[in-house]
Amino acid sequence: MRPSRRDELVSQALKIFYKNGFTATGMDFLVKETGISKTSMYKYFRSKDELILAVLRLRDEQFRNWFFRRAEELSSEPEDEVLAFFDVLKEWFEGEGFQGCMFIKAVAEFQQPDDPIYQQSLQHKKLIEGELFKKIQKTGVGAPESLTQQLMLLMEGAIVLAQMGVSARAAEDARDAARILLASALSATGDKD
Repeated sequence: MRPSRRDELVSQALKIFYKNGFTATGMDFLVKETGISKTSMYKYFRSKDELILAVLRLRDEQFRNWFFRRAEELSSEPEDEVLAFFDVLKEWFEGEGFQGCMFIKAVAEFQQPDDPIYQQSLQHKKLIEGELFKKIQKTGVGAPESLTQQLMLLMEGAIVLAQMGVSARAAEDARDAARILLASALSATGDKD
């Protein structure tokens, strides 16, 4: 089924916003880059913020579908499923066109916690965290909430370091730290049995 004109606009806008940022990309620039008239654009979206929200929803869906599928393809055991999140990060960082996390960028530009764009970005991170929590629960560790928070910190830190070009090994280093934290949590759980 052919995507609608609205869907095409959202897909094109995603690429433009990812490359140029949200605030720096004006509606006139979007009109020029997408070839869609301003009238048509406002027919689909009452404001730039509405378009940004649609872009973030599309990015969330695409990214999570890819990320979770790849993590499952790369693992078979519960511990491997957790560490596979870092292997997928590495693939993403090394992939063509990597320019960091669109949701981290959105929160940096829309910093008020009650802003719908901030909330949409937070929701994305919570969905990633929820899936990671499920994987950690499957390992049988005690206090999976704490380990989930620790590994989320590693993942988000790796994303920022990779985006900034600070570390070419951000995903691998984060994976090594995650492996140590996971082993420690499993050992502590075993000691309680």
